[in-house]
Amino acid sequence: MTGHVDRVALRVADLERTTAFYEDVIGLETLERDADRAVLGVDAPLLVLLAAPDRPPREPAETGLFHTAFRVPSRTALGDALARIEDGWRLDGASDHHVSEALYLRDPEDNGVEVYHDRPRPDWPVADDGTVEMDTLPLALDSLRDAAVGSDRCPSGTDVGHVHLEVSSLSAARSFYVDRLGLGVRQSTPSALFLAFGAYHHHVGCNTWNGRSSPAEGRGLAWVELVADDPAAIRARFDAETVAERSDGIEVCDPDGLAIRVRGA
Repeated sequence: MTGHVDRVALRVADLERTTAFYEDVIGLETLERDADRAVLGVDAPLLVLLAAPDRPPREPAETGLFHTAFRVPSRTALGDALARIEDGWRLDGASDHHVSEALYLRDPEDNGVEVYHDRPRPDWPVADDGTVEMDTLPLALDSLRDAAVGSDRCPSGTDVGHVHLEVSSLSAARSFYVDRLGLGVRQSTPSALFLAFGAYHHHVGCNTWNGRSSPAEGRGLAWVELVADDPAAIRARFDAETVAERSDGIEVCDPDGLAIRVRGA
């Protein structure tokens, strides 16, 4: 099965400030806006911000988002993202994963954000069993700064490359995302899974690094939308009473209660 991540939705307390962050720091464009919602993207919607000022903050034990990862199409675009972050925000980390170069930060509501650029696929290290061999190494920021050209917006071709989740159980997550949604295991460690449609390094990451154990009830991740080439096959793997029909697909909940939307290409 082939597919990808399409959009991510976040519940936020301060819609104005959070929208400004994703515009000015990440470099997205606001495509739709009203009092309760902002839709941001490049070419097409990538991020939906939902005003939820009365919802409590996410508690330390709650599962949910580790980060939303925006993939830019060039190293130049990643250099420009670094410049925007260093000029107007705080960089939390920067890593060389062999398959990609990545920048890490947190938005005004403490939601994790990654901005990254993939290395050419033939350069990805692949194990004998076909899985990818990702690592976390220091990233050469001076070289990345030199690649910048000063753009204040993400270029055409930017998308949500993957979403990384904090889950309560890797075995339960694997059963849901692999056995039911049809993603394959691309890398597995005792505390993390990296899953993908096809041969990508990962569309969904799952980890238990912070020991979160309770369903998400506070602000933060509202839903993730996936696009798959055979949504009917996915629907058939779920009992009818666990599937919510939508005009363009279905919505199901993962083992931690996170809403996952699936639609056809």
